[in-house]
Amino acid sequence: MSVCSGSTARGGLTLRWTAGGDHSVVVGSRDADRGAEAATRYERRLDQHGYDGVVTGTDNVTAAERAEVVVCSVPAYHLADTVESVADALDAGDVLVSPAVGMKHDESGAHYNRPGAGSVAALAARAAPAEVSVVGALHNLAAGPLVDLDVDLDWDTLVVGDDDDAVDTVVSLADDIDGVRPLRAGPLANAAEVESLTPLLINVARHNEGFHDTGVTFE
Repeated sequence: MSVCSGSTARGGLTLRWTAGGDHSVVVGSRDADRGAEAATRYERRLDQHGYDGVVTGTDNVTAAERAEVVVCSVPAYHLADTVESVADALDAGDVLVSPAVGMKHDESGAHYNRPGAGSVAALAARAAPAEVSVVGALHNLAAGPLVDLDVDLDWDTLVVGDDDDAVDTVVSLADDIDGVRPLRAGPLANAAEVESLTPLLINVARHNEGFHDTGVTFE
C-alpha cells in the first residue's frame, strides 16, 4: 500500500501498519527525496521500538504506481488536486482511501465544513478514475497517539464505500492496526455523517479535561 503526502497521520498509519509486520508500505510525497527522508525517519522509529519493518519513500506518483491501496492522507483542501496528480498512476481495481475531513474553526470550536460534493470522500471519488474504488475510512484516529508506538489504542473507525470488495479490503487493513476496530457504515453517501464525527471529537476534547486525543467506540 502507499500513504501519499505529508501529515502526522501519514506517519502514524505507516508506523502502525509496518509494525504489524505483514504490510509493505510506500510513503509518498510531492518530492521523492522528502518521501525517502520520511521513510528513513519512520524506519528509525520502528527500530527504536524493536520492529524490523521496511518502509520505502518516493514521490506520490511512484508510490501510487507501486500500490494496490492508496491512502491519501492530506488536508481536505488538497485532496482533489492530490488525487488528480496521481490519477494516471492508478490502475483498475486499485482502492483509494480518503481519511480527510473538511473543517473550519472559530472561537466556538471546530465545525464540519461540508463541501458542495456532499462529502470529502465524494470529492475524492470525483477526482479519481472511474475504475478506481474510493473508500472513506480512518477519519477519527487522533494523530498523536497513532504516531506514538508506546500508546495502546482502543478506537473504532467507520468505513464507507460503494464497492463491497474495496470496503472489505479497507476493513481488513484497519483491523490490522492493533487496537482499532473497523465498522461498516454503509455506502459513500454516508461519508458526511462519518466525517462530521471528527470536529465533534475535537470539541469534546477541548471542553473536557482528560479527553485530549480522544477517540470513539460503539457498543
